Parts: sequence; structure tokens; C-alpha cells
Amino acid sequence: MNKRREFLKSTGLAGLGLFGAGSALANEFQTLPLEANYGASRVQTFNMSGFAAPKLETVRVGIVGLGMRGPGAVDRLSKIEGVEIKALCDLLPERAEKAKKSLEGTPHRPELYSGSPYAWKKMCERPDLDLIYIATPWEWHTPMAVYAMESGKHAAVEVPAARTLDECWQLVETSERTQKHCMQLENCCYDFFELMTLKMAREGFFGEVLHVEGAYIHDLLWLNFDKDKGYQGMWRLKENLRNGNLYPTHGLGPICQILNINRGDQMDYLTSVSSADFQMKKKAEELAMQDSFWNEFAAKNYRGNMNTTVVKTKHGKTIMIQHDVTSPRPYSRLHVVSGTEGYAQKYPDQKVSKGHSWMKEDEMKALQEKYTPEIVQKVGELAKQIGGHGGMDFMMDWRLIDCLRNGLPLDQDVYDAALWSCISPLSEWSVANRSNSIDVPDFTGGSWKTNTPVPITLAGGGTTKVRV
Repeated sequence: MNKRREFLKSTGLAGLGLFGAGSALANEFQTLPLEANYGASRVQTFNMSGFAAPKLETVRVGIVGLGMRGPGAVDRLSKIEGVEIKALCDLLPERAEKAKKSLEGTPHRPELYSGSPYAWKKMCERPDLDLIYIATPWEWHTPMAVYAMESGKHAAVEVPAARTLDECWQLVETSERTQKHCMQLENCCYDFFELMTLKMAREGFFGEVLHVEGAYIHDLLWLNFDKDKGYQGMWRLKENLRNGNLYPTHGLGPICQILNINRGDQMDYLTSVSSADFQMKKKAEELAMQDSFWNEFAAKNYRGNMNTTVVKTKHGKTIMIQHDVTSPRPYSRLHVVSGTEGYAQKYPDQKVSKGHSWMKEDEMKALQEKYTPEIVQKVGELAKQIGGHGGMDFMMDWRLIDCLRNGLPLDQDVYDAALWSCISPLSEWSVANRSNSIDVPDFTGGSWKTNTPVPITLAGGGTTKVRV
């Protein structure tokens, strides 16, 4: 363990993902030997893949981070049977008060924690909580998840779960040692078409899946530079000082499940390339001419507009992941599944092919009837009513609670959180080293060879009701 951290420190990998690191990488890094495999010799102390924690009749929840994502989680969780929201935390007292007020008329009477950057620690230390739900700025995700698990709580953490390789390992080691779940809240794994293609893949529709694609292409230039509607302290803009794929998990999560990554196959190595920055520095300089607030941002260098990262798996499959949050393009997560017998893509339209042409409308309808997963049949319509990115947020939260209440393994475990998140620091290294390839750590300690795939049924679960 100490040798691994010393290696990361000596090569500079331990610091990847910190604010401003990207601008110095090209000068500080030398190409690492490709045989360097960070943590390859690590012995797994406990396998959290397939781990089922003891049943919880009531899941007592504390939620930290009530800015952009947290209030929606408060609303969704309040509608799920067997949930008791006992604590709410935010740095700003007015946000905590507002979230509590939104629960008037419900059975939830949460205690509030605020006013200090570390008020969340006091909340985590409460003995009457089972789950800490984390929706804070990225730099707090790993520290809060680790502290929650150390305090005897399961952790559910917004994406990305970690920003550096060392943080990825912290999550894995803490989860294994405490035997507490650490679930990355990757909602896109619960979107309707993604769930359908997962079932299609499991039942052989695509034949052998050989290539997949995912992305986060979302024009957020305006939001990153909005002082009023943007992110507190401009933290999201500051993250863009790193040059790589900063937000891989939305596109990556669903396609990793389709390829059974961590559960029968594993990432081997990746290579990454970024375009130049054609917009962010220019935008900061334009704003600085009118408002001195932007002077510090105008002096910085930002990530390239488009990052493309390609991964090869141990079994020879390929994964392409893209990231672009500044170009004026329509929203897309790509979601491409290509196999020996079939093909599917989600954007711009949901399409499926068994040959040279797309299936017709009636054929698509028949596919939906045949391959709609049980979770969608159970709560899909309710999820659409309750909302949260079209319902996928609610299905994610409902599934998490239902698994905890029924003592079932989670669909996303700590190894997924670490692996999907580590694409960011590894892509930064590759970009800084003329797109040289770099090995991807095996966070499972080799257990990927025998771990079982994510289930597509609700066997043993599905009992949790919804209050609309």
C-alpha cells in the first residue's frame, strides 16, 4: 500500500486532478513505462462486488449538498417507502432551511447542519443514520464518502466519485475494510434506452458486443461563466483547468455494464487526446474586459474543447468516451452498442439495426415490449411523473433504497465508482504525454474474472412502494 502511494507520488500521478495541475503536466511528466500498473499487486481484503449488506427496514438518510442536485434528491427520497430523511446539511444555512421547508406536509423532520465547511462531519457521526447522500462540489466527494463509511454509514455519492487515482484507491480500501457500500450516483445507468440495451445485450440481441461509445457533450459554456446561476465559488469553472475527460461517467457507466466491466471483463489500457481550447480562455478574457472579477480566470489555461479517450479491454473490446461542454452542439451521450449481430445508438434518435438499415417504427415498438426491463415495468411510469432527468434519477434512488431494504447487492459498487472515475486523471496523463497509452488499474484485485454481472431483474427486490 505504501509502495503504491510512493510510486504515485514520485511519478506525479497522485496529484492528478488538482486545480491547475493540467497546465503544468506537459513540463513535469515523463512517459511512464507501460508495464507500470498502479495497484496490480494489491491483495483484495474483501470483495464488495455482489456484497449484500444486512436488510434495513427503514433507511435513515442524511443528505449533504443542497445547491444544484441536492434539493431534487430530497424530493425524490421523500416519496420512497421506508426512507426517513433525518438530517440535511449545506454550507449555507438558507439552503438547508429551504430544503427542510420543502418537506412540510411529509413525515420527514430532519435536523439541520450548516454554517461550517465541516458541519457534514458532525452529521456523519450521528448513530441514527444508515446512508449519507452526497451532492456537493467534486473536491468533497471522496473525503465525505470515506468519512461516511468510516462512521459506519453507506455512502451514495454524485459523479465523479473521485478526482485522483489516490482518491479512487481510498474509496476502494475504505469500502472493503468497513464493508459499507459506496455507490456512485450514476443516473444514466437508469435511463430507459440504456436499460433496454442492457437487457438486449444480456439476451444476445447484439451477438458479441465488440465496441461501445459514450459521451458527455453538453453546451455549458454559459453556465460555467455565470456568477449568479452557476456554481458556488465558481468551482465547476476551476475544474476546467484540468485537461482531459473531466466527466466520463454519464456515457461510460451504461456501456461498462453492457460489457460486464469489473464482472467478466476489465479495462486494460487507454489513450486520450484533447483539442486545443478555442472558447474558454477567450470567454474569460472577454468578461475580464468588463468585470475585474474575471481577471484571475483570464490568466489561466483551460482544457481543450473536445477530449476523446479510447480504452481497450482485456478481452479485446474497445470503448470510446468523449467530453465537450463548451461547443455549440446538441446534447448527446452517444450511447452506441456495436456487436457481431446488431447495433444500437441513442442520439440523435433511438435506433436499432440488424443490418444495413434501421428498424422501422413497428419493429422498434416490438423491441421495447420484449426488452423493457423489470425495473421499468415496476416504477418507470411513476418515475416519469416524479421526474429527475425524465425519471432516471428517481429509478436510481428507488433501486438504491429497495436494495438496501431487501439486503441485495447494489447495481453499482465501489469498484465501478473508482474505475469510471479514474478515466479523468488517466486521460489527463495521456493528454499531457502526447497521447501515450497508460494502463488502467484493476481496482477489483483480480476478482473481475469471477464477479457476476449486474442483474437485470428485481429478484428478491421490488417490494418498496412509492408515495406520489
